[in-house]
Amino acid sequence: MTFIAQATAYRRRETSAVKREDFSHTTNRSTRRPVATSGPRARPGRPAAAYRQRGNNRSERTTDFYAQEDWYEATDSGVVRFIKQRPGAGFCHPVTIDEIKGRLAELPTRFTQRLEVVQLSRMTRKRALFPAYGMQWGRNVFLYPIEESLVESYVRPPTPAQIIEAKMFGGVWDQADGRWTLRWTAQSIKDFYLNNVLIHEIGHVNDERNKHQEDRERFANWFAIEYGYRPSRGRIVVR
Repeated sequence: MTFIAQATAYRRRETSAVKREDFSHTTNRSTRRPVATSGPRARPGRPAAAYRQRGNNRSERTTDFYAQEDWYEATDSGVVRFIKQRPGAGFCHPVTIDEIKGRLAELPTRFTQRLEVVQLSRMTRKRALFPAYGMQWGRNVFLYPIEESLVESYVRPPTPAQIIEAKMFGGVWDQADGRWTLRWTAQSIKDFYLNNVLIHEIGHVNDERNKHQEDRERFANWFAIEYGYRPSRGRIVVR
């Protein structure tokens, strides 16, 4: 089932209201991408890490390895903290704090009431081995940098769902010499982060119903389509 089909199928079962519950324990759901095969921290020949629809049967040890390096205790202050770290050599943050604030302001307020921290994180050695676009951990959302070239190199071909999802936001897949690349423009990667990655992780913050990883991913995919992609294209969303 493709990314869009999964989200559509979930939408048929989902009601307009998303209830809230405290998931401040170690709930880790990341928007993952394959290991880059070029760049300052590239490790050619290593297996590709799971991008959103890959590797759903990861072991608990792998899930633990995805744990965020920075941890922020819940404060229940009702105020979202915004943190920006240096992206690291050869990487860049495709969005700004002000752009994130503006996008969050467009969401129904009930979806940001539990959110406590949004961080533009640095690229670390661990994250370079198992890269991700974004991650939800408790009430916090972490967005990771991307290559300054805006070209990602992969050791595996993309799945049909990955091709469709990238195309939805202007990403272009290419193949040459046994390698796959995903190319973005400054505008398309900004669109992808603000209207997909960020909203996907906000969906995880608000998911009080699902406990299993596959169910939580289906919910977050639906949430990203309903409150990210559709309104960014001027379409009516469920309120």
